[in-house]
Amino acid sequence: MEESGEIITIFIGQAGVQIANACWELFCLEHGVSPDGCLRQGYYPTDLSLYSFFSETQVRKLTPRTLVVDLEPTVIDEIRTGAYKNLFNPNSLITGKEDASNNFARGYYSIGSEAIGLVLDRVSKIWETCSKPAGFIVFRSLNGGTGSGFATLLLEQLSRDYPKQITLDFVVFPSPNIATVIVEPYNAVFTTHGTLDHVNCSFLVDNEALYNICARNLNVNSPTYTNLNRLMAQVVSSVTASMRFEGAVNLTLEQLQTNLVPYPRIHFSLVTYAPLICPRKVMHSEITTRQITYDCFAPANQMVTYDPRTGAYTSCCLLYRGDVSPNDVNKTIASLKGTKSIRFVTWSPTGFKIGINYQPTTTVPGGDLAKSRRTVVMASNNTAIKQRWSLLARNFDLMYQRRAFVHHYVGEGMEEDCFDEARGNMIALIDDYREIEK
Repeated sequence: MEESGEIITIFIGQAGVQIANACWELFCLEHGVSPDGCLRQGYYPTDLSLYSFFSETQVRKLTPRTLVVDLEPTVIDEIRTGAYKNLFNPNSLITGKEDASNNFARGYYSIGSEAIGLVLDRVSKIWETCSKPAGFIVFRSLNGGTGSGFATLLLEQLSRDYPKQITLDFVVFPSPNIATVIVEPYNAVFTTHGTLDHVNCSFLVDNEALYNICARNLNVNSPTYTNLNRLMAQVVSSVTASMRFEGAVNLTLEQLQTNLVPYPRIHFSLVTYAPLICPRKVMHSEITTRQITYDCFAPANQMVTYDPRTGAYTSCCLLYRGDVSPNDVNKTIASLKGTKSIRFVTWSPTGFKIGINYQPTTTVPGGDLAKSRRTVVMASNNTAIKQRWSLLARNFDLMYQRRAFVHHYVGEGMEEDCFDEARGNMIALIDDYREIEK
């Protein structure tokens, strides 16, 4: 096994399940794995890194080292009957009988408590097959009931049962101007409060930013969740490429977390990606190392909606793929450091960390994103994200001041004191960001 070790991925709730579809479609293309788990004709892996995300069955087929969990069966049933139905171990697809009704308390207390034992048992069985486990990566939305409530319950238990393991999560954050669920602010504040001490690093995206990228950069008319999730899958692929392919400068899960997180609570990473070009325009675009690096600092390439110019970076990881030379990267970073618009906190004046992986990006045939010889994803920690936490706290207050929907949560086993406690922790988090800016 390569140094990165084996990683267990867990996809939770409707958003998590749909992201799982997009991620495993892409991972299979990248590693030459067909939908039935066999290696494609003529494909021979040059190293063992693919086993960081896949395991081999007794009949020498590859299967994702993953769990896909939802409290109701509809969305996972689409996997069970879809193109990749033979890829997954049936035990890795876990469903309950009733959903969490977009209610954190149902996902955490009533319905979630019935499902947690089975999920932990399946995690344990996967864990026992690992020779060098490296940690967990969880995928979920903060907005609904399962991705907020059940995920919080699971992350608490993983932290207790596997205290030395790193846990990263990719989370769909509430969008600033689009709300699909009226109680999103409650769910998002409760799960942030409940998981703050149980996750080492979170990568934030929001559907509004993804939608705008699809419509504006990729010329997609009326983007669907499939378009959004395939874009998110490319980001996940680039963040994890150094764990799945050999490279010149690779980062492990632990190194990624160490470089992005200055203090345990300040662990929310923001992602940008470049180039974001549709296939029609790729012939007319400049895709130099310098250009794609500078594009990562452009608001149009951000996967979460915020203005980085109102804050300061504490850290910045640039993870390159494809035809990229260390010399070009060093020159580009040197010029970036002279840019006044890119501001770092005073106690971290040169906070760039570089990863280079020579495996070029793979794109889904017929997809929205053009194939490119070189790509980069930037994962950064910027104090400006406190704007979004402040907006979330404000939206929470607007409902809680009127005690709107409180009875729905109390009726599922939550104490009303939890509202004040969670809100207090959110305000403390905003203050933490202000403190590190000084």
